[in-house]
Amino acid sequence: MHPVTLWRELWINPWQKRFIIPLFMINFLGSIYGYYWYSGQIAETPSSVWLFVTDSPLATTLLAIMAALWLLGYRSSLLVALAGTACIKYGLWAVVLITDFWAAGGGVFPTEVMLWMSHLGMVLEGWLFLRRLRVTLVIGVGIAAWMALNDIVDYSFGLHPYLFLPGQFNLALATAVIMTFTLSLLLLVFNTRRR
Repeated sequence: MHPVTLWRELWINPWQKRFIIPLFMINFLGSIYGYYWYSGQIAETPSSVWLFVTDSPLATTLLAIMAALWLLGYRSSLLVALAGTACIKYGLWAVVLITDFWAAGGGVFPTEVMLWMSHLGMVLEGWLFLRRLRVTLVIGVGIAAWMALNDIVDYSFGLHPYLFLPGQFNLALATAVIMTFTLSLLLLVFNTRRR
């Protein structure tokens, strides 16, 4: 099948088994690598707040769980909304921070290129599943509250992911807050769609 046709079919209906299985595998394996990437920060952080430390791998874990449950016949707009918003938020956050690192003269190394591309992939897959979703007001408000709480914990208590440069704190904070606000508005729009 031609790649353009395949992409068009993925865009039209990402819930097809031929797409969900690879997305499950990619996110499952990406999550394992992500938790490994965070292992140093996890080791230095009390276990009671680990949930707030591993932002990107948690997002891809949620997407892998969403895909696995979908294959088993379980559908949850809450899980789709949570996984989609988390992938978009933390995917774009990482893309912005890595791009800033490169713009400041940081080396373009294979690891950072892989991280940049995989996090861009998180944004795309999050949007694939989120863009047509209808959510209840309760789900939208709950996810917005979770994202805001995560920002407060990350940037008030220093639990945000390690940054690429010492001077990136303000950019990291601004990106997180802007994404929380934007995605919260998006969830509100998804709530007001006609059913």
